[in-house]
Amino acid sequence: MAMARAKGSDPTASDPKAIDPGSGSAAGGTPEMGYEEARAALADVVAALESGDATLEEALALWERGEEYARVCEAWLAGAQARLSQEERLSQQEERLSQQEPVNQEDQAPESE
Repeated sequence: MAMARAKGSDPTASDPKAIDPGSGSAAGGTPEMGYEEARAALADVVAALESGDATLEEALALWERGEEYARVCEAWLAGAQARLSQEERLSQQEERLSQQEPVNQEDQAPESE
């Protein structure tokens, strides 16, 4: 059972408006947010929810905001995974090319002048 919030308590613990998701950008987690920023904001939301001080309405708003931050984090992680996969494919391709027998220049027909 959650206790009533004291008037002087930390507003970020339960007030969804006190957690600034965009740092100057549009409200809510946006792709313009960096991964670290979105992750820290998500951690703040989780801490606010875990404190148990939020009303049901505030908790729902915090949960929705947390979902936005989680989507931003997932988008950054998916992008990083795609880049790593691309680098791995390029590395494997370069390795295969380096293992092929070098073309003997004497076997090639000289160009006509």
